[in-house]
Amino acid sequence: MKLQYKKTVMQAMAYELPETIITSDAIEGRLMPIYERFGLRAGRLELMTGIKERRAGGVHEAPSVLAIKVANRLLEETKIAREEIELLIFASVCRDFLEPATAAIVHHGVGLAPHCQFFDLSNACLGVASAMVMMAEMIERGSIRRGLIVASENGGPLLEKTIHHLLQEHRQGSISKEKLKKHFASFTIGSGAFAMVLGSDEERGPRLLGGSVLVDSHASHLCQGGMASDGGGLLMETDAEALLVAGCNLAVENWKGAREALSWENTTPDHLITHQVGEAHLRLLCERLELPRSKVHTNYHILGNTGSVAMPISLCMASESGAIKAGEVVGLLGIGSGLSSIMLGVRY
Repeated sequence: MKLQYKKTVMQAMAYELPETIITSDAIEGRLMPIYERFGLRAGRLELMTGIKERRAGGVHEAPSVLAIKVANRLLEETKIAREEIELLIFASVCRDFLEPATAAIVHHGVGLAPHCQFFDLSNACLGVASAMVMMAEMIERGSIRRGLIVASENGGPLLEKTIHHLLQEHRQGSISKEKLKKHFASFTIGSGAFAMVLGSDEERGPRLLGGSVLVDSHASHLCQGGMASDGGGLLMETDAEALLVAGCNLAVENWKGAREALSWENTTPDHLITHQVGEAHLRLLCERLELPRSKVHTNYHILGNTGSVAMPISLCMASESGAIKAGEVVGLLGIGSGLSSIMLGVRY
């Protein structure tokens, strides 16, 4: 699916991070009984992923809490009137409830107008990117003039449940290296929240140019998360190696489509923002797409994999740092379990 936009601008964006920092060393310290059982050395988590630390929200903290905080701050700092927001999309993996939509809680907490419709959009780590595509399509058609995308991921409950689950299996004597491997990706998960206002070209801001969407649902079994069988919390199982290969294969094909839609060459983008998984993923992705690692802005070493907010927070950080100059173009290279890939071009 090729995307081309003429009217959509990224009017404003902001992010929030929880205060709690959890280091990879601290996680391995809690897993030491399992490490000792299998003769594993401490330090492998950071060595394999490049992740030194990640943020974590409270185990019982609803995702909407940080979402409301970042959305309110964005609107207050930019002086964007709440009554001008015509659509709210909440785009996280994490949600407060199955029903009602978490967007309803955020809508109320931010004080948006009754004429502003809302809904949740879930697409694993591509939730925000998918919301950007959907909202941009509505702006291009003239259905809305301005919308708000909000996402908030709290990896704290998943991390705690995974450690508890593995230690319990260790005590019961049912732990295996294979089980540990399936849950290893859960230790890379971080937390954070993001908000963005997309508007028509009457507003000022980086322009969304378009891009490409491509999927491979045959790989939908490679990463799956949900409630544990005991009902006591979330668990996620991942075939990390197969997911890495399948994700990069999909990215190669979608990058071709994005270049065609945007009339880009590999050398065109001045900056690259990818989904933040870890060093191995980034290294292989750059190699397969034949893109320079030096153009990629990363934060996985301090934030881990923050799900749907990983790529947009990375863009926000790069923008705030002053690294991206007026007139430069940025490639957003998104891949999410399922598998889906959304790649977008932005001109500052």
